[in-house]
Amino acid sequence: MKGSRLNYFAVGLFVIAAVVGLVVAVAVLSGRTGATEDYYAVYRNVTGVKFGTQVMYEGYPVGQVETVTPVPEAGGMSFRVNFAVRQGWRIPEDSVATIAAPGLLSAITISIQAGKSANALKPGGQVRSQEAANIFAMVSSVAGDLGVLAEQNVKPLLANLNQIAAEILAILDKDGKNLVRNAAAMVEDINARIPVIAGNVQEFTDRMKKNSDEISELLSPENREKLDRTIANLDQATKNLEQLAALSRSVVSDNRGDIRYVVESVTRHVEAINQNLEGAARNMLEFSRQIRQNPGLLMGGTPPKDTAPVR
Repeated sequence: MKGSRLNYFAVGLFVIAAVVGLVVAVAVLSGRTGATEDYYAVYRNVTGVKFGTQVMYEGYPVGQVETVTPVPEAGGMSFRVNFAVRQGWRIPEDSVATIAAPGLLSAITISIQAGKSANALKPGGQVRSQEAANIFAMVSSVAGDLGVLAEQNVKPLLANLNQIAAEILAILDKDGKNLVRNAAAMVEDINARIPVIAGNVQEFTDRMKKNSDEISELLSPENREKLDRTIANLDQATKNLEQLAALSRSVVSDNRGDIRYVVESVTRHVEAINQNLEGAARNMLEFSRQIRQNPGLLMGGTPPKDTAPVR
């Protein structure tokens, strides 16, 4: 009898210890291990958020969701989410609370991203909220858009491509043989012209080589030396001409009076010189006329008789 009572007592103690351990574990996991402070955030969509949803601060569990309350508005419905955070936990004013899931198969949490403000929210204050990105809704929306795209754009495009391919095949079937014959004739003509083109290229190459050799010979060290000597001689001749010009200017400057006298003398006698030249010219004209009439005068013959002038 005593043995059975001891067994019942041991089993009871074990159950009580298990329950206490379970409560402690739940409290630790939920962050409810002591006094708490209440905050709230407002969302348009609270999918997966309920009582007991963990509140994470930069990934660290600090509390849990207490209530989710619908709040009717003129433009629709919003939801106030009240959550408890362990007492004394500092939350900057510009922090943001987001509904998120750490992993694809993880439970939904309220994730608080710490702000940089030096001021902390007071207990009972509102934390700025950010709507959660619903991956499955986005995938469904993208799938719907792809379906519409395939129905409205891809199928007509494929139909047009099929039509174009059919037209191309028809053209090839109708004119393909002529195109092939023309291409073959063109290839034969090119093959026939290739030797001529190659010969012209070779001739052009030979000429270029010859010209290059001539230029190389022209620019040989000996020719460059001759060219340098020629340039030096030209420089020396230029210097000599400059010296001669300077000497001429000096002579003219030194003998300016004599030159003026000579010029004035020539000017005074130029009229007499012109008269003498004119008389000499008339005499030469008369002499040439007499020679034409009687060339024997050059051999010492007698002059011809005078004849009456022809009127």
